[in-house]
Amino acid sequence: MLWKTGLIFLCWGLTSGELQDRQSGTPAAPARTTLDFGLVPSGVYDTVAYYEPGAIGILFNMMHAFLYVVQPNPFPEDLVIRVAKDKFGAIQSEYQKVSACDCAYLNLLTLCRVQVIYYELGFVVCAALGLLFTVLLPLVGLLFCLCRCCDNCGGEMHQRQRKNTDCLRGLLTTLAGVLCAYAANQNLSSQLKSMRRLVKSNLKDLHTFANQTPAQIDYLISKYDTVKQHVLHDLENVGVILGGRIHEELGKDVQPALNGVLSMTGTMRDTKDALENVSLSLETLQEGTVKLQANLSLVRGSLSNALNDPVCTHPQSFEICHNIRSTLPKLEIAANYSSLTDVTNQLDKVNEVLKTDLGQIVEKGFASFNDTPNLVTDQTRNIVEGVKVLLDDVGSNVTTFTKLFPVHSTLTNFTKMISHTHSQIEDIYPQVDQMDFYRWICCITLCCMVVLILTFNFLGLLCGILGFDRHATPTTRGCVSNTGGNLLMAGVGFSFLFSWVLMGVITALFLAGGNLEKLVCEPFQTRQLFKVLDTPNLVNSAWKNFIPGYLYNDPELDLTAYSLYSNCKDNRGIYSALHLDKVFNISAFFNTSVYSKDVSRKFEGMKVDLRGIILLESEGKQNLISFTETGINEIDFAAYLEEVNKGVTRIDLVDFASRLDAQADQLSKGTLQTSLKGHANTIRQIHIQQVIPLEKSMVTYPCLTDVRVRDVLAAVDAAQYLISHNATFVINQETEKYKQTIIGYFKQYIDWIRTSLALEVATCKPLSNIVDTAEILGCSFLLDSMNTFWFGLGCSTLFLLPSIILSVKLAKFYRRMDTEDGLGISRYDNHYCYFHLSSSFIFLSSTLHFMRITCIYCKNSVLF
Repeated sequence: MLWKTGLIFLCWGLTSGELQDRQSGTPAAPARTTLDFGLVPSGVYDTVAYYEPGAIGILFNMMHAFLYVVQPNPFPEDLVIRVAKDKFGAIQSEYQKVSACDCAYLNLLTLCRVQVIYYELGFVVCAALGLLFTVLLPLVGLLFCLCRCCDNCGGEMHQRQRKNTDCLRGLLTTLAGVLCAYAANQNLSSQLKSMRRLVKSNLKDLHTFANQTPAQIDYLISKYDTVKQHVLHDLENVGVILGGRIHEELGKDVQPALNGVLSMTGTMRDTKDALENVSLSLETLQEGTVKLQANLSLVRGSLSNALNDPVCTHPQSFEICHNIRSTLPKLEIAANYSSLTDVTNQLDKVNEVLKTDLGQIVEKGFASFNDTPNLVTDQTRNIVEGVKVLLDDVGSNVTTFTKLFPVHSTLTNFTKMISHTHSQIEDIYPQVDQMDFYRWICCITLCCMVVLILTFNFLGLLCGILGFDRHATPTTRGCVSNTGGNLLMAGVGFSFLFSWVLMGVITALFLAGGNLEKLVCEPFQTRQLFKVLDTPNLVNSAWKNFIPGYLYNDPELDLTAYSLYSNCKDNRGIYSALHLDKVFNISAFFNTSVYSKDVSRKFEGMKVDLRGIILLESEGKQNLISFTETGINEIDFAAYLEEVNKGVTRIDLVDFASRLDAQADQLSKGTLQTSLKGHANTIRQIHIQQVIPLEKSMVTYPCLTDVRVRDVLAAVDAAQYLISHNATFVINQETEKYKQTIIGYFKQYIDWIRTSLALEVATCKPLSNIVDTAEILGCSFLLDSMNTFWFGLGCSTLFLLPSIILSVKLAKFYRRMDTEDGLGISRYDNHYCYFHLSSSFIFLSSTLHFMRITCIYCKNSVLF
């Protein structure tokens, strides 16, 4: 067993050795740090620029559908642009440069007028019908009254008997239009409170905007300390960071070389142990084989003597004895260990080499190489101090941020302006309430006109139905029925008096409200209005965009009304929304290239000299060379392996003993048989006591004996040459990375400032809310209510026409007649016509006085 173990360790140690990993004393260089600047403090805006009309939205939708029927044409964007340019003088200045272009200019104006008429065709037709209604209805009413005074047009109190006269009874009128107008009128008044809430919240948001912006800018400036702390940390740990990176890169070549030398120390120790085992095993084998050879010779001689027994002469036993005698020469040892050379000389030389502690020398090499961070720290001390001074200079430049841009003073003036505007708006509210009250009275009066007419119609219909007697003749109808007929005729009179006034008001409101809805509100919702505002050369023929033209005198700047509104709608910063970089360019102020040049200039003088690092001292190299001169390579391992592979004996003793027993059993019982069995047992004892131990230590094992000391020395020399002569490239490469890390902190800070100014600082949501609030107040509150008012009142007014016709015809069946068919009796004389007309005017005056009293009562109630 010792022989096998020694041979294995010897071959394995000489070829490979134990490779031990050495942990570097320097931590790996950290990855690039992403700075966390936190969240910019932001204000909370209260305004919710959204309006949901609720149930009255159904009426709004009906009104919008009617306007779409009247005006189904899309928004005339080109026409509005041409008209706007003409308003601002752009077209005039363009076409009046040369007198020959006057005709073209007139043609253009004519074309514009035609397009306007075409677009407004629906409104023109409706307005014409309304004016026609307003003009003709009073004339028709006057003629109708004169005609009835002369006993025509149903004025004659005589009724002819006709069949199926009951079919004419009925009333086709409705309160829906009046209720629609009344609901719109009340909605407009009730939205005044919402208007105040919206205005107040918008002004409050402007205050929040003005108060929060300075704190946000101060927060941006204060976060320079985060950058400064990270840079100072990296500068103070330049050895760990920069030196660690250099150590890591050089370690890719140095570590394997030193590990190879360290593995040789293990190889030397393993070689010593193997040689000791081989030496001891060789001595043991030589002594064991001598004893084995002597014992086998004794057994072989004794068997030869036993076979001389006379029994072997018998024909039956002769062949058996002859076979046994022929195998006796194989009872001898197979290997000749005495011919193997002694390894004591090589062992003594290896012991001499091991007197030098190569492991300690390698440890010194590791320690010298791991001291790279300290070398970098010592050699870059002046450069680090210079960068710290530059860091303070940059901090001073950042501090001047607010001084260069008068944020606080500007926002203070802005806050004062908001407060002044708020106080002015509060002063206007009483006037607004008073004007709304007058408006409400006017609208209620208009509604009361229609309600009065409908009241007469309803009472007339009610009295007529209740007092009608089917069996009474026209001249004998009751008082109630006659009163119903008179009330219906009173409704007809009031219809002629009020309808033209109602239609005139409706037409005016229709033209104003309908056009504002189609030309302002709808284009705003579809964002087409912004396209008109953003039309190039609209305000000034020399300006592409008027907003930057007014603000920065740079009309070519890509700043449009829609982009401004959209950015504020998305709650972006006012800096990016208004392109304030034209006034204060952050990129120019925080110029990364300037800092890059300054930092690069500081690092240009960085020199890191690593020639003081000694990986393997000369004593260590000599120790490796001495190991190659120990003569272990001269050991004939092939002879050792050849003798081991032969085995201990030429024949298997156990098998030989078994066959000897079998052959003895074939002989007759006697002295020879007993002797042969005794020799078989002796051979088994020799196998157990001597052969088996030797066999266990002589298992063959393949072995390589190539010693790679020269390769190890070559790797160490290459790594030493890299550190002493070629490390400049690695140092420059890692220094550049370290420098870019320092610059990267500034770049992250500047990028964060740009992003924060664009998205988080001074978010201009209040500006878009003001525009949306104006749209809600003007379109949703005012126009929708006003348009719904004339829409409902117009429907009721139009229904007055069939109401007049039906009332006149129906009154004929309710009123008491003077005469009827077959009766020529007249109850009045020739002054009847004059008396009838005077009574109508007296009744009208009484009604108007009653309405006046009602309005005064309503006014006092509202004021209360």
